[in-house]
Amino acid sequence: MSNTGPAPCSRSWSISEDSLRRYVHFASESCIQELLSASDSNRIGNVGNDGWKILTDLDNGVEISKRRSGSFHTFRSRWLLRSVSPQQFITVANAIDAAKQWEPDLVEARYIKDLEDNLSIIRLRFGENSKPLFRNREFIVYERRETMEDGTLVVAVASLPKEIAAGLHPKQNNAIRGLLLQSGWVVEKLEDDSCMVTYVVQLDPAGWLPKCFVNRLNTKLVMIIENLKKLAQGCPADGDK
Repeated sequence: MSNTGPAPCSRSWSISEDSLRRYVHFASESCIQELLSASDSNRIGNVGNDGWKILTDLDNGVEISKRRSGSFHTFRSRWLLRSVSPQQFITVANAIDAAKQWEPDLVEARYIKDLEDNLSIIRLRFGENSKPLFRNREFIVYERRETMEDGTLVVAVASLPKEIAAGLHPKQNNAIRGLLLQSGWVVEKLEDDSCMVTYVVQLDPAGWLPKCFVNRLNTKLVMIIENLKKLAQGCPADGDK
């Protein structure tokens, strides 16, 4: 959905919980399918002209790719985690832990509403001491967690439309409402309690990401991968929630 111009700050939609659940379920299903498609592309036997351009291919098995559609940039990181089970990693594959890796000055991370057992609405707010990219930004996102028939674990995280977010949680003080178009993880089980992880994030440069920062995201993603890996390694080996 494209915007024709900036929406007034006071604009909000009142929406019933049932309508909210139906909307978020539909939006998150689309996000899950995009994540699965991104995790499956450019593999051996599945190489196609899908627009992904490899930016970084490290010796430790980490690959960073980018795809552009108009003004939107989608980044994908894939890496092999040896001796880390999917159940271990999935404990850190969530909106709050990821937000802390992007910017440690996360002053609020709160579950606003649980729509289903695996579907929640979360508020993320960064403080005045954050780096300029995140300073005083807040995000109202959904988080959906699913297990596919083959055992693949998927976590989808994205912003609610600003009008719906304003109806659920009006913007406060001098906070700036950010926009995360799409993000999430696909975690696939391998032999020997190892797993293959794909992390995808699509950002809105006009909304909160300066274009000059886009080319540095591959370095940031490598750091995020390493930090989440360390967190996962500290989780119990049988780490079912």
